[in-house]
Amino acid sequence: MTARSHGLSGPMQDYLLANGVREPEIVRRLREETLKLGEASWASAPEQGQFLSMLALISGARSFLEVGTFTGYTALWMALTMPEDAEIVTLDLVDQFAAIGRPYWQEAGVEGRIDLRLGDASDTLTALAGEGRSESFDMAYIDANKQKYPAYYEMVLGLLKPGGLIVADNMFWGGSVADPDDRKKSTNGIRTLAKTAHDDPRVDVSMLPLGDGMLLVRKKG
Repeated sequence: MTARSHGLSGPMQDYLLANGVREPEIVRRLREETLKLGEASWASAPEQGQFLSMLALISGARSFLEVGTFTGYTALWMALTMPEDAEIVTLDLVDQFAAIGRPYWQEAGVEGRIDLRLGDASDTLTALAGEGRSESFDMAYIDANKQKYPAYYEMVLGLLKPGGLIVADNMFWGGSVADPDDRKKSTNGIRTLAKTAHDDPRVDVSMLPLGDGMLLVRKKG
């Protein structure tokens, strides 16, 4: 996650937010509370939330899978964007940070449409497949343990409908992915996902310099 797009000056970031983002007021308030945390750098930027919202509107998505809830900022934005009968399943290891967002979900009247599943994401994704959820989601967002990105990609792709979309965050990792001396497991996980998706004949792919880099993948029908 990243609280703002890298490489933009302060005035350009202000211009982007003023002219390119329609952040719902309750979503903005949750973001502002999130930015008070010591882990604020984990937060998605508002321009990223706007991008995901636009993708959902363009694609007509009615089911959304999120790997990495944090405070529930993205889940809230998507719940407000998608139809009232849409399904939002969001995964996180523990409830520590999601508990911050839950009152905002309640205030917005969307808590009943957000299915928060706690536990190891790999186990939860495997359980979803076991529930018969293969090829059932329209759209997915991956923003969790970077070391496990390649594994998440494969599992999520199996849960995605043909024509469905995957967005993965932090594909630039602050520039570390371009540093050949950086061999950290997290950095290598991101590099592996980038290479895997690029070479994967099952998908169409595009990488965007939004936030800390976002990978957009479309599963071919």
